Amino acid sequence: MYTTKAAGRTLNVVVWGENRHEQIEPHVAALYPDGMHNTIKNGIDALLGDRVSVTTALLDDPEHGLSEEVLATTDVLTWWGHAAHDEVSDEVVLRVQRHVLSGMGLIVLHSGHWSKIFTTLMGTTCTLRWRSEHDRELVWTVNPSHPIAQGVPHPIEIPEQEMYGEQFDVPTPDELIFISSFSGGEVFRSGMTFTRGNGKIFYFSPGDQDFPVYHHPDIRRVIANSVEWAASATTRREIPVLLRYDTDDFFTGHGYDGPISAEAVGAALDAKSDAAAEAATTSGPTA
Repeated sequence: MYTTKAAGRTLNVVVWGENRHEQIEPHVAALYPDGMHNTIKNGIDALLGDRVSVTTALLDDPEHGLSEEVLATTDVLTWWGHAAHDEVSDEVVLRVQRHVLSGMGLIVLHSGHWSKIFTTLMGTTCTLRWRSEHDRELVWTVNPSHPIAQGVPHPIEIPEQEMYGEQFDVPTPDELIFISSFSGGEVFRSGMTFTRGNGKIFYFSPGDQDFPVYHHPDIRRVIANSVEWAASATTRREIPVLLRYDTDDFFTGHGYDGPISAEAVGAALDAKSDAAAEAATTSGPTA
């Protein structure tokens, strides 16, 4: 169980980035000389100001920058990965999953749809159609009253972008906020929310490394809005657990360790083992 600050707190935001394309592809480095993670961070800082405290974490950091201590104080985590999903430690994935289920917000960006953490939380392949041929993308708002859509034009126009198209193999979302259309006529559910346990998740697709999408002011606005939306309003962070509630004490939950308690199983196995040992010592040789 974790305790966070009261409502109205400064939100602790961690921007996680793979930071591989920027290191090995000159055209990506030219677009994002400080890395995509810092460009995303700067957009959140610029729009939310003192309402947030934003740090970054990278794939090559120890524990990918996502230690238990870091996650315990993180209100919202943003995630961008693409070329090195398999290099993310399963241990860290399970750690992040536990914190999302406990109430930490998660913003999954672009090719993070195929990250271990997103596929784990969705329980599906999270596959889609794609091509990278400098398509124009129009991001249409279909839920204009949603907090994430506030201050966002209808549509957002992105002059050049990678095409993502349906079928997008994710569960039916809680809310559909944006749908994108592309030069080839494809459409894509580009902005969706999900709830997992006590945590809120927003998936937002614009943002391929080959194009300057994270410099786009309207894309920055969507991400900043989603950070505020995804932060839990509660002061306690805890994962949902199975508790027994007695009829005469239904205000207080009691721990549950299974239909047969561990102690009962242990006692039964010990008794069985003792009986087998006794039988082996008392049985004599057969004729």
